[in-house]
Amino acid sequence: MAKINVKGTEITIISFDEKDYISLTDVAKVKNPDANAVIANWMRNRNTIEYLGVWEYLYNPHFKPLEFEGFKNEAGANAFTLSPQKWIESTNAIGIIAKSGRYGGTYAHKDIAFKFASWISVEFELYVVKEFQRLKEDEQKQLGWSAKRELAKINYHIHTDAIKHNLIPAKLTAKQTSIIYASEADVLNVALFGITAKEWRDVNPELKGNIRDYAGINELICLSNMENINAVLINENISQKERLIRLNQIAIQQMRVLNEVENRKLLTESNK
Repeated sequence: MAKINVKGTEITIISFDEKDYISLTDVAKVKNPDANAVIANWMRNRNTIEYLGVWEYLYNPHFKPLEFEGFKNEAGANAFTLSPQKWIESTNAIGIIAKSGRYGGTYAHKDIAFKFASWISVEFELYVVKEFQRLKEDEQKQLGWSAKRELAKINYHIHTDAIKHNLIPAKLTAKQTSIIYASEADVLNVALFGITAKEWRDVNPELKGNIRDYAGINELICLSNMENINAVLINENISQKERLIRLNQIAIQQMRVLNEVENRKLLTESNK
């Protein structure tokens, strides 16, 4: 579940069948606090029924066309009423869903929700679309960060395996082994961040996680590369002091390149 704020109105977005559904109930409150009445009034409209039917024809193989034709023929009449629940149950529709409970209300696939927002106000629809797109862009950025964080974790296993086979004598105790692993992890921390994990925790006692959880995307890319390089240097029996010096030089070079690339990208986007 996510939320967007459109001109002071908080609108809930949920995932249903791996697709985004936007709360019509929240959108409707922009027009009238009685959201159900607003939605019901929208669904009385013949154009609305036709749009909903075409959408279901395109995306729902189990849609019931006969029931849809019945509603379409009745739409517009003074006595005609149609609730979301009746539409869903009668036609087996999937474009609109009704939820109960804490986050209950009427939700619709984003295509339909944008259409509803346009019926409320063309201006409001544009703001909804803009905020929805911003949300999706933020999610993609976070996804990219998470993927790179996972890559760093995977590479760390390669890194620790090299430590196990090259730096840890067979007779060491488990406690001694953990100390060596921590020391090697801090080789990377110091080379990239200029600080050990303990030093970072001492400076940031209020933060959860570790220094790498607060790294930027460029830092995680660099860290991932450094883990692989350090594993190679360990296999070549390079001393820890020499590896630290080399890794720090590599970190400086790679971060400079990554930041230059990002700055050029931002400059290009700003000129569009």
